[in-house]
Amino acid sequence: MQTGKIIKALSGFYYVESNNEVYETRARGRFRKTEESPLVGDYVEFQIENVDEGYITAILPRKNSLNRPPVANIDQLLLTTSLKSPDFSFYLLDRFIAYSEANDIKPVIIVTKNDLSEDEALIEKIKFTYASTYEVHFTDKEHINEDLKYVFNGKLSVLAGQSGAGKSTLLNTLLPHLNLKTDEISNALNRGKHTTRHVELISIDGGFIADTPGFATIDFLNIDKYNIKFCFIDFNQYSCKFRECLHINEPKCGVKKAVESGELAESRYNSYVKIYNEIDNRKERY
Repeated sequence: MQTGKIIKALSGFYYVESNNEVYETRARGRFRKTEESPLVGDYVEFQIENVDEGYITAILPRKNSLNRPPVANIDQLLLTTSLKSPDFSFYLLDRFIAYSEANDIKPVIIVTKNDLSEDEALIEKIKFTYASTYEVHFTDKEHINEDLKYVFNGKLSVLAGQSGAGKSTLLNTLLPHLNLKTDEISNALNRGKHTTRHVELISIDGGFIADTPGFATIDFLNIDKYNIKFCFIDFNQYSCKFRECLHINEPKCGVKKAVESGELAESRYNSYVKIYNEIDNRKERY
């Protein structure tokens, strides 16, 4: 029995890397009974029965997984957003950050198209809002490789973020041999067809990045209104009168006080309230 990591899934075959060798395998039939499906990024046990054929016998415990794109054991989401064309959205970025935290994945913020904007006030506001809590990179097409050189080392990364912010351009610049067409990726994202493409992990600067156009829409179906506050980890530094404070209507809320004093960006709090209400209203409908 051997152990390895699935680096590619295609047409029912799983390509497992183990000790610098790649083995073509299939999943044992018993996975259909347990309704388990191996995912790219999974660590698995497998056995080779002959030169041409191997079988995955067990999926080792995952630290996280996503359905779209279907990848497991992700270390970081590269949240791609632009300064301009389209305009920067604090709320949209906050949704992606909260989604990352909810799935136990480190968010890394990549702000693109810096060459298209001279709005220094916006740049400073972005830094004030996020840089003390999260890793933030400002880049443009000419400096992507230079600015992101050390982001990937030892990590499995997946792209996510604002539509039109340059996810495909970023992937093409980092991995030019993939030769992905921007318009095809954009159309696939808009129609959700990218889930039908095979997913493959590509080696990059000491780590892996998933060869997928990423994703641009998210939901919070698997988290309730009592726990969404933990997905805004910058709130944790402020003390509230009540330990179970939801930072909505409770008195002596440390988070609301921090917003009033200017310590915490108002946009972050407004995003939190909007997502909280979205979850709360969803529960009421059901």
